[in-house]
Amino acid sequence: MCFSAGASFTAGALLAVVGVETVKEVHKPSQAVFSGIILFFAFQQVMEGVLWLVIPGAKHPELQKAATYIFLVMAEFIWPILIPLSLLLMEEKKKQKRLLAALLAVGAGIALYYLRHIVIYDLHAEISGRHIVYRRAAQSLPGIIPTLIYLVPTLVPFFVSSLRRAYLMGIIMTLSFIVSAVFYREYLTSVWCFFAAVLSFVIYYIIHDARKATFLKPLADIVETKR
Repeated sequence: MCFSAGASFTAGALLAVVGVETVKEVHKPSQAVFSGIILFFAFQQVMEGVLWLVIPGAKHPELQKAATYIFLVMAEFIWPILIPLSLLLMEEKKKQKRLLAALLAVGAGIALYYLRHIVIYDLHAEISGRHIVYRRAAQSLPGIIPTLIYLVPTLVPFFVSSLRRAYLMGIIMTLSFIVSAVFYREYLTSVWCFFAAVLSFVIYYIIHDARKATFLKPLADIVETKR
């Protein structure tokens, strides 16, 4: 994101630690994908850290190209699929399952749209001021409609899910997008990914809370039975 390679690598390292702890909190197979989101963001930030190091001087063009494409594939192709899929796998209510499945279909569609542009058109990353901006060929610029569609599978699932406290992640992600769009519009992809990565530690608390609720439920059932 902004500032420096240090910011991206530090974020990546801290997220990796939190991500490992989150995975340890998993007590159901259905939680594996959702808990892995933090590690996903950690790796993404490491890729942007690499870009901060290799862009100046263009000493390693192949590494720069690889890191650029990996970052964008993660942001624009994997992310809109990963979010609804991870919540769908954990969902237990039928109505929410149907809605999340529909959101996953939207996510897959917009992900393929972005992947097509990544594959077909030239793109590169460059440092502009204290930010990394991802430049594209004019004809490959997504435009407002694809961006709005992209937001549907990346934000709405948190509000649809019946998972306890999932809506908190949705609120945080939505606010971070608004801040990124208003103040860092030219660097939106980079900045929002950074904010989302840093704020994804909330996932740890969601998984931890779900684990605690699972272990306390039998006790609550016993108490209720005795009554």
